[in-house]
Amino acid sequence: MSKSLKRVKHALEESGIGGEVLEMSASTKTADQAAEAAGCELDQIVKSIIFRGEETGEALLFLTAGGNRVSAEKAALIAGEPLGRADAALVRSQTGFAIGGVAPIGHLNPIRTFWDARLSEFDVIYAAAGTPNHIFAASPDDLKRVSGAVPGDFTD
Repeated sequence: MSKSLKRVKHALEESGIGGEVLEMSASTKTADQAAEAAGCELDQIVKSIIFRGEETGEALLFLTAGGNRVSAEKAALIAGEPLGRADAALVRSQTGFAIGGVAPIGHLNPIRTFWDARLSEFDVIYAAAGTPNHIFAASPDDLKRVSGAVPGDFTD
């Protein structure tokens, strides 16, 4: 079992969410792939979109519904600083995850996190569990609480 997957499982247990981690036979690297593998609506998939804060240099995480697109302009307003592209090295160093498997929990370092209200419209949502082939189910309220995400309007 990868270190990334172990961190997510540990975070799920410690948080009280529980939630079984599902290993999928197909890749769940994209929201479309994850929705197909989970047999759910596209918007039930939690996309982890990471930007680089241009003033702080830190990664910022935007949790959004699978079918939504994060507006860089709106995201910058919520973050309170200009945003740029986060490269793979920044994502890995701050979260401990590789792009394509970034989980909303279990990060190596604290990360400012923002929440797309569309995710709260479902009873169950699915998020990456640290690898391109693992996801977990959670209630929106639980995942928002555990991730420390702040709700905001940052989608197109």
